[in-house]
Amino acid sequence: MANQRRRAQTSKAHAEEPGRVPTPTGKAALQTRASKDTWVDTLPPTAGVPPLHPPPHGFRTLSRPDPSSCVQTCPDSVKIKASKSPWLRTLFLPNLTLFLDSGHFNQSEWDRLEHFSPPFGFMELNFSLVQKVVARFPPVPQQQLLLASLRPGSSRCISCAVVGNGGILNNSHVGPEIDSHDYVFRLSGAVIKGYEHDVGTRTSFYGFTAFSLTQSLLILGSRGFRHVPLGQVSKQEWVWPPTDFGYGRMQDVRYLHFLEGTRDYEWLEALLLNRTVTSRNLFWFRRRPQEAFQEALQLDRYLLLHPDLLRYMKNRFLRSETLNTAHWRIYRPTTGALLLLTALQLCDRVSAYGFITEGHERFSDHYYDKSWKRTIFYINHDFKLERTLWKRLHDEGIIRLYQRPMTSKPTI
Repeated sequence: MANQRRRAQTSKAHAEEPGRVPTPTGKAALQTRASKDTWVDTLPPTAGVPPLHPPPHGFRTLSRPDPSSCVQTCPDSVKIKASKSPWLRTLFLPNLTLFLDSGHFNQSEWDRLEHFSPPFGFMELNFSLVQKVVARFPPVPQQQLLLASLRPGSSRCISCAVVGNGGILNNSHVGPEIDSHDYVFRLSGAVIKGYEHDVGTRTSFYGFTAFSLTQSLLILGSRGFRHVPLGQVSKQEWVWPPTDFGYGRMQDVRYLHFLEGTRDYEWLEALLLNRTVTSRNLFWFRRRPQEAFQEALQLDRYLLLHPDLLRYMKNRFLRSETLNTAHWRIYRPTTGALLLLTALQLCDRVSAYGFITEGHERFSDHYYDKSWKRTIFYINHDFKLERTLWKRLHDEGIIRLYQRPMTSKPTI
């Protein structure tokens, strides 16, 4: 019955769109798809998950290689290290489609991705809502947007710091080290004021979901987190003579939105229309989303992460045993994990700070906690699996994971 309702809803949404071209079927569909896209994946369907009918499990890769991805001159980049690792080369795909935009959404994509539950696809979402929202986002010119920023022939390696919110950063004094990277990624409740010496000051990418952002604004507003990190233009941000990244370096933030489901598209609809959020899925947030961006949002700086990318991360890196239980439907990697794995796709060198490590019990849940709080392991995430992955990536030299020596429990 659920499947019938879903198909009926999809058919209704399809009928509401004027000028729709019928989707090719059979051999014609295969020829159409093969001419446009390349599908890559060797993993079987998730055990215990009943498919609607044999679904395509591939990830969307670029049919024409991104010019920026072909110019790989950094001798020890993540991509080169991955190709040399017997473990990672079977998992890592360097040429994935990373972003969902108006150029990467059509009827064919909807039909393919409606077989996967959010955030890994479009199952049970409203076609009209998704189409209306995604159509507003301009195509991302180059998926490898950081490599594209380099001058032709440059041998410079792009370094990125990905900053989680773990209590391990409290009294760490790694702020200057974090700020020394070319790009700094932060997420959710990224409280900076008062913790600059531990977490740095710069932000290049800010990752979030509608839930994590609205909850952070609600809970941490009194702590100074009243809006997302914003771009800053100052004389100190300009570098002369010109660097490999162009004529100067300006602190301009890009936003990475991980789309969990209906409430994220409802958030985006309110954002685009500059209206107050009225969704029951975000009942605690009755404000205009643009307020969180101080009315200064530019859509070319706002990036939607493609469901294929999130499914790739889950299937290949964080395939939890939870997927074999009754809770399979609610499992997903943490927002921090999604952000760190996104950085692996974009950067040459990646350093991770504030992520779960061995001995995490010695630290409070967050670096900004006023009193010590135990980290709670929620059933929709697999923190132990993420801890194991970060450690292995560190041990194999793929990333540099910030860890604290085994000492007495730090004070808050």
